[in-house]
Amino acid sequence: MWLVVGLGNPGDEYRETRHNAGFMVIDALADRSSIPVRQKTANFLYGRGFIGERKVVLVKPLTFMNRSGIAVWDALRRFEEIQDLLIIHDDLDLDTGIIRIRKSGSSGGHNGIQSIIDRLGSQDFIRLKIGIGRPERGPAERYVLRRFNRQERLLIDEAVVTAAEAVEVLLDKGVTAAQNRFHRAQGID
Repeated sequence: MWLVVGLGNPGDEYRETRHNAGFMVIDALADRSSIPVRQKTANFLYGRGFIGERKVVLVKPLTFMNRSGIAVWDALRRFEEIQDLLIIHDDLDLDTGIIRIRKSGSSGGHNGIQSIIDRLGSQDFIRLKIGIGRPERGPAERYVLRRFNRQERLLIDEAVVTAAEAVEVLLDKGVTAAQNRFHRAQGID
């Protein structure tokens, strides 16, 4: 079974912000696969079901971004049959709307990913990154908590659909197949 976690911050004030790109993809996957993400624990919301032939648990942490590792660790303990972990998150180093899939690696300065690495004691989990671009000026900490402008929103809406499709391919055919299809489609090697 797959644990598919979209990173973000809970609460209406953070809805539709750059840092919640992972939540947006989980919502798209939930809609596409008819998996309601409404069950609640102390640390996360979740829904169980199937994406294609794969059994999945979709998760949205309630621990806030910088403490995402707590929610992921709790979910891995709660669902003992989990064999694979996919984390979906925003990325400042990718242009807005670009997606990239990685098998493992460092946090790249992303506090949510660093929290997961610290809690799991491992960098070995799959990530699907959604580009949100970097601010032209001002601190990144503020930028990630702002909503997308109209032009960015069009790119992000398209990226969320593409990311949901990429998750479906990844679960069905594997990481390499998803990378080959979606990286090339976006001109990424």
